[in-house]
Amino acid sequence: MITAMADKPELDGIVLTEAQKKSRRQRSIAIALALGVLVVLFFAVTMVKGPAVLVRPM
Repeated sequence: MITAMADKPELDGIVLTEAQKKSRRQRSIAIALALGVLVVLFFAVTMVKGPAVLVRPM
């Protein structure tokens, strides 16, 4: 008989402290902000270069 994954007993695994959870959240926010800034930077550079972005020698 096939059993579902939900039938397996859950293991505790690693339990993070509140300080570790806070640190992880802050790190995630910092990474998200850095990625957002990078996306905006690439977009701005693309807009400044204009249509010349598509004109490349083969």
